[in-house]
Amino acid sequence: MRFLGINAVFHDPAAALVVDGRIVAAAEEERFSRRKHGKQAVPFSAWEQPGQAARWCLERAGLIAADLDAVGFSYDPDLVEPGLARHDPSGEELRTEFARRAPKFLASELPGLDQTKVKFVRHHVAHAASAALAGPWGDTAVLVADGRGESMSYLAGEYRDGRLKELAAQKLPHSLGLFYEDLTEHLGFARSSDEYKVMALASYGGPVHLDYLRERVYVTGDGGFRTELIDWSALAPRCSPGEELTRRHADLASSVQHVLEEVLLDLACWLHDRTGQRTLTLAGGIALNCVANTRLHAESPFESIWIQPAAGDAGTALGAALQLAADAGERIEPMSDAALGREWTDDELESLLQKAKLDYERPDDVSDAVAEALADDQIVAWFQGRAEFGPRALGHRSLLAHPGRAGNLERLNDVKGREQFRPVAPMVLAGRAAEIFSRGPFPSPYMLFVHDVVEAWRDRLPAVTHVDGTARVQTVGPADDPRTARMLSGFADRTGLPVVVNTSLNTAGRPMVDSPRDALECFGSAPVDVLALGPFLVRRHRDR
Repeated sequence: MRFLGINAVFHDPAAALVVDGRIVAAAEEERFSRRKHGKQAVPFSAWEQPGQAARWCLERAGLIAADLDAVGFSYDPDLVEPGLARHDPSGEELRTEFARRAPKFLASELPGLDQTKVKFVRHHVAHAASAALAGPWGDTAVLVADGRGESMSYLAGEYRDGRLKELAAQKLPHSLGLFYEDLTEHLGFARSSDEYKVMALASYGGPVHLDYLRERVYVTGDGGFRTELIDWSALAPRCSPGEELTRRHADLASSVQHVLEEVLLDLACWLHDRTGQRTLTLAGGIALNCVANTRLHAESPFESIWIQPAAGDAGTALGAALQLAADAGERIEPMSDAALGREWTDDELESLLQKAKLDYERPDDVSDAVAEALADDQIVAWFQGRAEFGPRALGHRSLLAHPGRAGNLERLNDVKGREQFRPVAPMVLAGRAAEIFSRGPFPSPYMLFVHDVVEAWRDRLPAVTHVDGTARVQTVGPADDPRTARMLSGFADRTGLPVVVNTSLNTAGRPMVDSPRDALECFGSAPVDVLALGPFLVRRHRDR
């Protein structure tokens, strides 16, 4: 059977296709439209559907809309409670009405679609399915936390035999996601977008406001929690966008991060007591907080934790499709890779390079040539295979650099045009990871945990060692990604470092590069030395 999933109501619109229980394709609309997060998370944008992503998913499978058995839409307007606190008083009715009309909007984007085949899937159920059904274990506990769905902000339960048993939920206005978003906005960042910046900033401060925050954000002992109103300005001055941040702001970020971790840990312990499951799957925007994930791994009673790599709202497109497939009795194949997006053949890439009238070469082994360039301290744009689904660059649309040069952190942040307190991440050969990094699980293919950099390696890897001695690691093995693994091995042979810097191939405010044309535009506008486009290299002249 064929199930298309759609996320469209809030932000990060996306589409995913599941055929006979197998994930065939998944992509975010921003990769096609080139609008960061696809659209603004405001009520009047709820009519916009991820038409380009949905049409590509169908094209990937050789299908048309009329071939679909059902379409899962990851929001159920019938579950919205009008007038509930934290709903937009001027826009909730509009958002709900647009959601009700989603079948009609989708039919206009997908000619031939039968509107009666569009099924509303509860937002947090779609999140839960995206983790538990896509994950490696089958029967598992699942915890979902984000800003909000229809009228809830949290779900905890377990899947057995493909069926969800819900054990706890939390109604608005209480929301861990909105608690974190409120601070994001107070610090001058974009809410529902820049929460990862708060997590990075937290490492520069200390949790000096714990007593105050613990009185206002706490668990209730029944699987739920409370998030009371907070006077943020009493703790640190409000910042305008671009305004310089101070130690007071870092201390506030650290305090909020610490309390978030405490609450999540308490909720996970409660869930373990109720289910007895050995494994936990996570989804929702909060599950992208890799520092909190690592604490759950280290301190919760669960033996293993798995997080769906597109854990934010984009992932609910995948979850909606998977939930419909499970409800239809389909056997779901576990998600084996995040490379679910578009790709181009070598001939297509070469044709584009020729049309652009660029000088290029095709080395015997592009991995070895890139390893040589990295060892020479050049910055490389690495464009390989299918694009990643989710917000992390995982070796398909990446910027790479030498991790042993301390200046490369500032250099990359300058290339990308972003704040200097932001860290960059290490990509490491899976077989060498445990000798260089401790704490946190291995393998870690999706860059969703932080690890401590072993003391003996910190001076050798200054570009990827964060101020607190940690790094957000991605492991790569030869079976996972042969071309990238060969590049890492070649770099290790030359430098003794089985690690390279890996950050997303984009500049500030722009979505991650998706198409080869995007890659050429980024290469042309940013001071990158080499573009590795499939097996081809384009080099920029460097003055020595």
